[in-house]
Amino acid sequence: MTQGEFNLFCSALPATTFVVQWGGSQVWKIGGKVFAFAGGHDDGLRVTFKVSDLSYEMLREQPGLRPAPYLASRGLKWIQHFAKPGLSDGELRDYLRQSYAIVSQGLSKRKRLELGLGAPISLAR
Repeated sequence: MTQGEFNLFCSALPATTFVVQWGGSQVWKIGGKVFAFAGGHDDGLRVTFKVSDLSYEMLREQPGLRPAPYLASRGLKWIQHFAKPGLSDGELRDYLRQSYAIVSQGLSKRKRLELGLGAPISLAR
């Protein structure tokens, strides 16, 4: 995935905002909360995204993926796709969608309604 493809994909998700921060990273947010960011380096694009506890355990030691520097060291469940083989573009898009969902579900009901997202989905029965 190129940086342009990353930005195009994230921009298509509902109610997202974009900023450049942290030394030039392309940062995508929902309701003011970061769900993904990317930056180009000499060795390629690095994409960082939030994951569930289970996904974190599955992805953290796969080749081309790692716990996100700084974030994971503080106990946060973020993964960085930094090298090949990593994830395919389709898999990366799926994880970006999941990150968006995780972060948007954490927003207050008021904020979700304000953004036109509706109330959070309850997983409890």
